Amino acid sequence: MLQTMSLDNTIVLDNGASSLKIGKTNTEFCSIFPNSIFRSKSERRKNFISNQIDACKDYSSLFYVLPFQKGYLLNWDVQRQVWDHVFGKDVLNLKCNESNIVITEPHFNFASIQEAINEIFFEEYEFQSILRTNSSTLSSHKYAADNPGEDCCLVVDCGYSFTHIVPYHKNNKIPEAVCRIDVGGKLLTNHLKEIISYRQLQVMDETYVMNQVKEDACYVSMNFNDDMKTCKLKGKDNTVLRDYVLPDYTQIKRGYIKSNPKPDSVSTKSQEQMIRLTVERFGVPEILFHPWDVGIPQMGLAEAIMHSVSKCPQDTQPHMLRNIVLTGGSCKFPNFKERLEREIRCLAPDHLDIYVTLPHNPITYSCEGGLHWSKTNEIREHWLTLEEYQEGGQAACARQFYDI
Repeated sequence: MLQTMSLDNTIVLDNGASSLKIGKTNTEFCSIFPNSIFRSKSERRKNFISNQIDACKDYSSLFYVLPFQKGYLLNWDVQRQVWDHVFGKDVLNLKCNESNIVITEPHFNFASIQEAINEIFFEEYEFQSILRTNSSTLSSHKYAADNPGEDCCLVVDCGYSFTHIVPYHKNNKIPEAVCRIDVGGKLLTNHLKEIISYRQLQVMDETYVMNQVKEDACYVSMNFNDDMKTCKLKGKDNTVLRDYVLPDYTQIKRGYIKSNPKPDSVSTKSQEQMIRLTVERFGVPEILFHPWDVGIPQMGLAEAIMHSVSKCPQDTQPHMLRNIVLTGGSCKFPNFKERLEREIRCLAPDHLDIYVTLPHNPITYSCEGGLHWSKTNEIREHWLTLEEYQEGGQAACARQFYDI
């Protein structure tokens, strides 16, 4: 059955806690959809499912209903609504019973969640076959395809709930060397909300807007102490200072950084509501490198990478350090790659080469890897068909998807 199975109609679903990245084998493009249901303050009776949020006219005080909690899929009712919407005729118009699907799950996922995924995709959506794996595995296949001759890579996945460091040798995960840091995009946004709310303006309910502020204005510092000194300077000498104009959803639909901030006042126009950003710009992303700054007793990113490499077979360690690939939305902060490369260089032995790769789009990188992998014959041995599931049930899934 596996040898004759057609892979022409395969869907890759990178099921992240913040967004769904979906691609089809007949296209090279991966679409991104919010993995959430939103309720708007201005339209209290209406729910916006996933990309329906684009139709919302006022993003202030959006209430999020998330299927993931602390990195794991727990709210199945919300997740089903999001899947039904995205698979439905208004979005992908997907014929599930004529398709195969590659779906990602978190590292260290619970068996009960894995079993529920199997049941939903086989028994309810009736996919022809499924492959359940981690997003970092798909990234590994993408990196191997882009860098022929390299047998090793270290995937650093800065996701919504966690940051994972996962080493691979010949596209096989080294489980004992996988590391996790409990810092992700959600924690960074929440920390920024707390800082702004304490110092300037109550924004604890403005998750959507403050996430945009984080993406627009924050960066990774190359010299934290020097940037701190710069923040204390006055006038034009303070090159860190920025004024961010908040949206009012009448005249201003999306917030933006105001050019040439005035040193003596936060707002120059009465109709503009602004927040002033200084230390926050680089202090928030700094948590990735120093989690203990906010009370998380864990290693920073560079230390965790070196710890992960130390758990790999000794002959693979030099190859891991020169094949580090960054994925996930938090990798898009300016200077992220350069800072990480420099910190690893300080910790690694002098005779080893260090090279960090930042893909053009680190958010969809794993989905693109799944699309490439799904077009190869190698993937056939990893599929589980509907017929095999009906015969072997959950035991067949446990055998087929063990640590892929």
